[in-house]
Amino acid sequence: DPLPKTFSVPSGTSLDRLATQLHVAGIVDSPLSFRILGRVLGKSTALKAGVYEITRPLTPVELLEKMERGDVAKAGVRFIEGWTSRDIRAALRQQNLLNHASGGWASDLGFDPMFNYTNLNHKDLISKVLDEKPLQKTPGTEYHYSNFGFCVLGRVIEKLSGQTYPDFVKSKIFTPNGITNMQIAGDTEGDRKPNEVKYYGQGGEDPYGMKVARMDSHGGWVGTAIDLARFIVRVDKFNTKPDILKTATLDNMYTLGIAGSGYAKGWAVNNVPNYWHNGSLPGEQALMVRTADGFCWSVLVNTRTGNIGGDMDALMWTIKNSITFYPSFDLF
Repeated sequence: DPLPKTFSVPSGTSLDRLATQLHVAGIVDSPLSFRILGRVLGKSTALKAGVYEITRPLTPVELLEKMERGDVAKAGVRFIEGWTSRDIRAALRQQNLLNHASGGWASDLGFDPMFNYTNLNHKDLISKVLDEKPLQKTPGTEYHYSNFGFCVLGRVIEKLSGQTYPDFVKSKIFTPNGITNMQIAGDTEGDRKPNEVKYYGQGGEDPYGMKVARMDSHGGWVGTAIDLARFIVRVDKFNTKPDILKTATLDNMYTLGIAGSGYAKGWAVNNVPNYWHNGSLPGEQALMVRTADGFCWSVLVNTRTGNIGGDMDALMWTIKNSITFYPSFDLF
């Protein structure tokens, strides 16, 4: 539709209602994308009432910023399908999803969307969560581990790359570095990949009662411990193998997010500095570690019980500290 346009935002209008209003008015094509963007940027409760006039093209980010300021004289939004690359980068600069500081959608806040709504695909899941599960904390202020946040980041990768999330990771990261056995897992025992183990639940847990394939970008990969180690050595900041990221990017990735959280961007960190991450699901426990003194390791087992994660960690440190001789040639 031609410009100019005007629309009114009454006092108390929610971001969700605004997104629907802009969609009905033909201003934005994707209300879902507009809502995600507003929440990731932490603007979902900061929009000011007023009459806004659209006179020239602006991105959704610029519109949200104007509405946060209450600049009701002039405002505009480009007619797009979802986010532009600029919108995505603006959201990622906030780093709230990467730091698990989005303000909600976390098990320690009472609800993990990734283990609910099991009949929904990624798009419908994200839409339902935004409709029914508002943020509980101010974005960027507290650490709450959110699988759902990394699910959203997987969709960001798809938007920016034009590829599916697993295809992008395989083509840009795994294949160039000799990682050949990593795949997105299936949900049932019958969906197992070639050479994939059977998983055993403990204490009534069901390893095959989850939507694992939908967990792709936060916990859906299946592979070997060797392939996982092949990945770690490409981001370890050591010169044994060339890193796939620039030093500044690695420094940013390993920089603590929320104070006291012990978490950076996809990695747990401490002051040594050691970097690591574990994974735990019914029928599975995983660990990958990069130590400050030049070691990397990974461990995968097909069950979990008790403190198996802590026991695995202690075992690997015992092994590492007991070995005094290593071969001089490349083992993998």
